Amino acid sequence: MMQSDIQRQYNMILQFWQSKDVHTAADLDLEMNGNGAKFIYHNGKIENEKITYHDTREIYDHGGVTSYTGDVRTLFEIQNLCAGYQRFLTAFANNEPLDEALVLELHSILTQGTYDMHRYEIGERPGSYKKHDYVTGVDEVGALPEDVQEEMSELLAEISDITDEQALTAAAYLHAKLENIHPFADGNGRVGRLLMNYLLVTHHHPPIIIFEEDRKAYYNALETYDRSLDLEPLKQFLRMQTCKTWQQRMERQQLSSHGAQKAETDLSRQPMADRFAAAKAQAEQHNSGHSTPDHPNHEPER
Repeated sequence: MMQSDIQRQYNMILQFWQSKDVHTAADLDLEMNGNGAKFIYHNGKIENEKITYHDTREIYDHGGVTSYTGDVRTLFEIQNLCAGYQRFLTAFANNEPLDEALVLELHSILTQGTYDMHRYEIGERPGSYKKHDYVTGVDEVGALPEDVQEEMSELLAEISDITDEQALTAAAYLHAKLENIHPFADGNGRVGRLLMNYLLVTHHHPPIIIFEEDRKAYYNALETYDRSLDLEPLKQFLRMQTCKTWQQRMERQQLSSHGAQKAETDLSRQPMADRFAAAKAQAEQHNSGHSTPDHPNHEPER
């Protein structure tokens, strides 16, 4: 697909989403249109190959799984991702600011029970910034532990006062910069993708699934930012993922609109006399099966 086609389709999806006037958690969950479980699944699957859609769907729908044969950490991760999604919805409903408190709370939710013994022994905890240095990416990026809080504060301040028109750029920047800072001992990707989407939906943009099968292009876009601070590849990738996330919904919408338009067109082409006769016949057929209260043969209800 050409870039111009992607941009045009992205603009259509954006216009469609903004026409829905999404304000509450129920609105957002409804407009996700079954994508909630997919959103959770792909957010975890990108970094954990053991996560399955079946297990994710079962936990999302029922709060647990039956006949689970996977490892305990993976089970915790899926449960945490579902809990994180619910917190995402309530934060949206309450119009909560994207601040340090929310960042740390989401990290705590997403990583409960998943830190290994080594991390615990050296003082790392869910819901806290890292205390040690962890090299990440091909270019070995990541802020020093003592610089993390300051860099995160600067990042959150930068994206705190943006317009809706700047939302995609700001969301891409938030995600790329957070991964560049690498503020946590673990869970940076899961937190980054959830925060990116929170920024989008609070600025009237549709949420985006980063599909696990597209992880190579995703990582390449993040690494381009690490090397050259070029955000455009990530923005273009996010537009493509937006189109992929909402493709089926838009196709159904177009079919529905086409069907309604065709019915209206067919009706408008019918001669007025024929339309009147059809309406009269329908009314007579309806009345013939229902006696009215003032009909002489009408009997009171028993």
